[in-house]
Amino acid sequence: HRMAQLWLEVVSARAAARNAADALATGSPDTPLAVAVAQAYCSKVAVRAAEECIQLHGGIGMTWEHPAHLYLKRAKADAIAYGTAGSHREAIAELMELPAP
Repeated sequence: HRMAQLWLEVVSARAAARNAADALATGSPDTPLAVAVAQAYCSKVAVRAAEECIQLHGGIGMTWEHPAHLYLKRAKADAIAYGTAGSHREAIAELMELPAP
Protein backbone atom coordinates (compact mmCIF):
# COMPACT_ATOMS: atom_id res chain seq x y z
CA HIS A 1 0.00 0.00 0.00
CA ARG A 2 2.89 2.36 0.69
CA MET A 3 4.27 1.88 -2.80
CA ALA A 4 0.85 2.37 -4.40
CA GLN A 5 0.29 5.62 -2.49
CA LEU A 6 3.77 6.81 -3.39
CA TRP A 7 3.18 5.99 -7.05
CA LEU A 8 0.01 8.11 -7.07
CA GLU A 9 1.92 11.02 -5.54
CA VAL A 10 4.74 10.71 -8.08
CA VAL A 11 2.27 10.59 -10.99
CA SER A 12 0.53 13.69 -9.64
CA ALA A 13 3.87 15.46 -9.27
CA ARG A 14 4.75 14.56 -12.84
CA ALA A 15 1.44 16.03 -14.02
CA ALA A 16 2.07 19.26 -12.10
CA ALA A 17 5.60 19.54 -13.53
CA ARG A 18 4.37 18.92 -17.08
CA ASN A 19 1.65 21.53 -16.65
CA ALA A 20 4.26 24.06 -15.50
CA ALA A 21 6.56 23.18 -18.41
CA ASP A 22 3.68 23.56 -20.87
CA ALA A 23 2.74 26.92 -19.37
CA LEU A 24 6.35 28.09 -19.70
CA ALA A 25 6.67 26.82 -23.28
CA THR A 26 3.45 28.41 -24.49
CA GLY A 27 3.79 31.67 -22.58
CA SER A 28 0.52 31.12 -20.76
CA PRO A 29 -0.70 33.91 -18.47
CA ASP A 30 -1.08 31.25 -15.75
CA THR A 31 2.65 30.45 -15.78
CA PRO A 32 3.48 31.90 -12.33
CA LEU A 33 0.62 29.93 -10.75
CA ALA A 34 1.49 26.69 -12.57
CA VAL A 35 5.15 26.96 -11.56
CA ALA A 36 4.32 27.73 -7.93
CA VAL A 37 1.89 24.79 -7.74
CA ALA A 38 4.43 22.44 -9.30
CA GLN A 39 7.23 23.49 -6.96
CA ALA A 40 5.05 23.37 -3.84
CA TYR A 41 3.84 19.87 -4.67
CA CYS A 42 6.93 18.36 -6.30
CA SER A 43 9.39 19.34 -3.58
CA LYS A 44 7.24 17.67 -0.94
CA VAL A 45 6.77 14.53 -3.03
CA ALA A 46 10.48 14.28 -3.90
CA VAL A 47 11.48 14.32 -0.23
CA ARG A 48 8.74 11.84 0.70
CA ALA A 49 9.68 9.48 -2.14
CA ALA A 50 13.34 9.54 -1.11
CA GLU A 51 12.45 8.91 2.54
CA GLU A 52 10.20 6.00 1.58
CA CYS A 53 12.95 4.62 -0.67
CA ILE A 54 15.29 4.44 2.30
CA GLN A 55 12.63 2.89 4.53
CA LEU A 56 11.58 0.29 1.95
CA HIS A 57 15.16 -0.70 1.21
CA GLY A 58 15.90 -1.21 4.89
CA GLY A 59 19.40 -0.87 6.29
CA ILE A 60 21.13 -0.79 2.92
CA GLY A 61 19.35 2.47 2.11
CA MET A 62 21.71 4.40 4.40
CA THR A 63 24.95 2.73 3.36
CA TRP A 64 27.45 3.63 0.66
CA GLU A 65 26.52 0.47 -1.24
CA HIS A 66 23.19 1.98 -2.29
CA PRO A 67 22.53 5.54 -3.59
CA ALA A 68 19.18 5.97 -1.78
CA HIS A 69 20.65 8.28 0.86
CA LEU A 70 22.05 10.50 -1.89
CA TYR A 71 18.56 10.92 -3.37
CA LEU A 72 17.25 12.07 -0.01
CA LYS A 73 20.08 14.56 0.42
CA ARG A 74 19.49 15.91 -3.09
CA ALA A 75 15.72 16.17 -2.59
CA LYS A 76 16.09 18.07 0.68
CA ALA A 77 18.75 20.40 -0.75
CA ASP A 78 16.63 21.12 -3.83
CA ALA A 79 13.54 21.78 -1.71
CA ILE A 80 15.52 24.47 0.14
CA ALA A 81 17.41 25.87 -2.86
CA TYR A 82 14.36 26.29 -5.09
CA GLY A 83 12.13 27.58 -2.31
CA THR A 84 10.30 25.68 0.37
CA ALA A 85 6.81 24.34 -0.23
CA GLY A 86 5.51 26.86 2.30
CA SER A 87 6.97 29.82 0.43
CA HIS A 88 5.43 28.59 -2.81
CA ARG A 89 2.07 28.10 -1.09
CA GLU A 90 2.27 31.72 0.03
CA ALA A 91 2.97 32.73 -3.59
CA ILE A 92 -0.05 30.72 -4.72
CA ALA A 93 -2.22 32.44 -2.12
CA GLU A 94 -0.95 35.83 -3.26
CA LEU A 95 -1.58 35.02 -6.94
CA MET A 96 -5.11 33.85 -6.13
CA GLU A 97 -5.70 36.82 -3.79
CA LEU A 98 -6.36 34.55 -0.81
CA PRO A 99 -5.09 34.85 2.77
CA ALA A 100 -1.73 33.13 3.21
CA PRO A 101 -1.84 29.63 4.76
